[in-house]
Amino acid sequence: MDQVLEKVQPVDEILPLPQLFLFGLQHVLVMAASPITAAFLVSRALNFTPELTLNLISATFLICGLGTLLQSFGPLGFGARMPFIMVPGGAPIVIFVTVAQQTNLATAAGAVILTAIAYLIILPVFARCLKYFPKLVIGTILLLVSINLVKIYGGIITGQAGTPAFADPTNVLLALATIAITLLFARFLTGMWRQLSVLLGLVAGACLAALLGVMDTTGVGTGAIVSAPALFPFGWPVFNFVAAIPLVVFSVISMAEATGQTVAIAEVVGKDIVPGRDVPKTIRGDALASLVGACLGTSLIITSGENIGIVRATGIRSRYVTAAGGAILIVLSLLAPIARLLNAIPGPVVGGTALIVFSVIAVMGIDILRKTELSEHGNLFTLAAALAMGLLPILVPGVYSKFPQSAQLILGNGLAAGTLTAVFFNIIFNHLKFGAEPASAPNAEPPPVRAASP
Repeated sequence: MDQVLEKVQPVDEILPLPQLFLFGLQHVLVMAASPITAAFLVSRALNFTPELTLNLISATFLICGLGTLLQSFGPLGFGARMPFIMVPGGAPIVIFVTVAQQTNLATAAGAVILTAIAYLIILPVFARCLKYFPKLVIGTILLLVSINLVKIYGGIITGQAGTPAFADPTNVLLALATIAITLLFARFLTGMWRQLSVLLGLVAGACLAALLGVMDTTGVGTGAIVSAPALFPFGWPVFNFVAAIPLVVFSVISMAEATGQTVAIAEVVGKDIVPGRDVPKTIRGDALASLVGACLGTSLIITSGENIGIVRATGIRSRYVTAAGGAILIVLSLLAPIARLLNAIPGPVVGGTALIVFSVIAVMGIDILRKTELSEHGNLFTLAAALAMGLLPILVPGVYSKFPQSAQLILGNGLAAGTLTAVFFNIIFNHLKFGAEPASAPNAEPPPVRAASP
């Protein structure tokens, strides 16, 4: 009997344990700033005690780790079975803090739970609308995600404007040195070491910071050794549907972002997907992770575009690598000194590493847009309108600051404004018929994403 052995797809390849650990650690170190920054942002805005802050850091790492495992393995349709890393959403953190300030922490936690449930309720309707997210929209989303992330982490490099330390030359040069070292590693190293160039660049940047005396590790060895998050740290949740509306509105934007990320990562890893079938798996994973996270005090935990750039830059496409990263995050959630050590890595080093990774996402978005007929009238103006609405609040913060709060939620979020604009004008130009057939009918519905033929 002839036995046909199917070749293992790169996304399903199980690497040797040492490589799984190193490549997984690379993902973790690049994204570690997100959960730490999110926890400290909430802590400082709401005046948490040191104990509650440590609890929130632990909870955030734990849920990011569990959510990453969920997306990597995808049990029961919860998770995409692709190499995703999950992080706290930036906009949801701001909304969470706002709700807590306007009401209380228990109501903010309840709003996250209601939003996680809303994900699952809205999802069937959203899945039927995926034809309105062609490559034109997905490429625009990735481009805006990259620009927004570069701006955020550029701010981590320079510090807050108006402070004495703003744009300190030492910090800027440290970030540039980290970028340069990473590029040198990517150019001159070979094999596995080249694939680890992002990790090695970050470690080298941290060592350089230590030599310059700008990396403070004095607090790493003090305090608790083991940190386990507490269940309902803010008390039993209060369910206020009105207070949850801003987060529920954002959940629709998050679904659109998850759509772009799922299609993008599928192309990178060479996995055949059908968006209408596979995108909902990603979103269900986001919903479940956010639901569990809310019980531990976190805001929405969502799939991250941050690690897509790493997958593309390194060529390591295995979902077991991100699963290893998830396991590392869970360990970090329990070992407080390690979390404090990661927190000690200077912002300019993390920012320099992030700029490379996030710029790769922009290149991916450009590559997807390149496959769209941009010479066609409707596509050209759809992209132009989306970039105009998306870039304005990113490049000119506060442009909508005198608008009603509900309007700021959408217009003031570049990703949200740009995505909705792209979807709206794509429908206007490519789906609605005004006495004639649309000029770009092939662009109307996203085809299955297929791996390139060998």
